[in-house]
Amino acid sequence: MTDYTYISSENIDNTQIITICREEVYNALNTEAKMEIVKAIRAANKDQDVKSIILTAAGKAFCTGQDLNDRSVQASEAPVDLGVTLETEWNPLVQSIKDSKKLVIGAINGVCAGAGLSVALACDFIYAAPKAKFISGFSKLGLAPDAGSSYTFVKAMGHQKTLEFFLFNEPLLADQLKDYGLINDVSEDVVKKAQEIALKINAMAPQCIELIKKNVQYARDNSFNESIKNEIYAQRFLGNSEDYKEGLSAFFDKRAPNFKGN
Repeated sequence: MTDYTYISSENIDNTQIITICREEVYNALNTEAKMEIVKAIRAANKDQDVKSIILTAAGKAFCTGQDLNDRSVQASEAPVDLGVTLETEWNPLVQSIKDSKKLVIGAINGVCAGAGLSVALACDFIYAAPKAKFISGFSKLGLAPDAGSSYTFVKAMGHQKTLEFFLFNEPLLADQLKDYGLINDVSEDVVKKAQEIALKINAMAPQCIELIKKNVQYARDNSFNESIKNEIYAQRFLGNSEDYKEGLSAFFDKRAPNFKGN
């Protein structure tokens, strides 16, 4: 088991549960914490015993964004280049979730703020606690939303509501995000709910899951005609897989399939 300083990572029933463990700063992330999450996600993708990933946090908060005590983001006499922090830390973290071949389930146990919004909403499935609040906070620091949150929110909420959210910093509650389609559901026990979803995912064909995720991401950003062309590749590839043969056999035998990922 890999040793981490700011997170924990363990495999339970073929699901890698990655937990942010910085309760003392409401799970704000410094440079090392971000890189540990990236490392854990990448390791889970390489592990054949892992079929899904849960990302959650300890304590009252899920992630409150950048740890402002991190010296790399503190403005002193010389201006600080926050673009470098995005390019080398936050964007790779969000992208590691987006690029994960194994589905990442966000179990949002508490408040999300700043770039923590981007981390939470990058997950493929998202379950939030009833009292979880989602707060921008950027404009209070004289900053703009980053790590993909502008794109994510405007796609779901439209121009006016997104502008309102990012400028005035009024929190959105979990039920509101569910209404906007930004999260899947609200649950009293988000980790338990995430594990229930993970068990369903773990029984599915891995290559099928990977390509459905890619197709949905592609369809979100491209036209209908481009999307149906893209689907041809996925279906051709999966139709030649051993898992497709197993799926057909199970269908005709009226039994549960036993997918191997081949």
